[in-house]
Amino acid sequence: MTRFGFPYRIDANGMTAGADHEDHIRGMIEQLLFTRRGERVNRPDFGAGVNELIFSENAPELAAAAQHMVMAALQQWLSAAIEVRGVETAAVDSRLSITVRYRPLDEARERLVTVEQLF
Repeated sequence: MTRFGFPYRIDANGMTAGADHEDHIRGMIEQLLFTRRGERVNRPDFGAGVNELIFSENAPELAAAAQHMVMAALQQWLSAAIEVRGVETAAVDSRLSITVRYRPLDEARERLVTVEQLF
């Protein structure tokens, strides 16, 4: 099965860059977290909604809201590929840090993805 790299790019051979299984899942998680709801024409509900919090005060309450939004979006959109083991968020200064603990359904090993959003 061919998996495209994220973000989309051209490789050294002039072809669409591919991704291994681990990078593909990481890319799917990042796409979900950084896609604004309504941005995709055929899937207007796709996205975690984190960008919708951009003008909110970066406080523990924002981190808690983001944690629930991310957990719900991961379970809705990626449950066929991963088992979400936890979502941890931290609001520090102008940054919101999101760490997703997950296990690919076809593997036993748990993995982590951490992303940061500036506010």
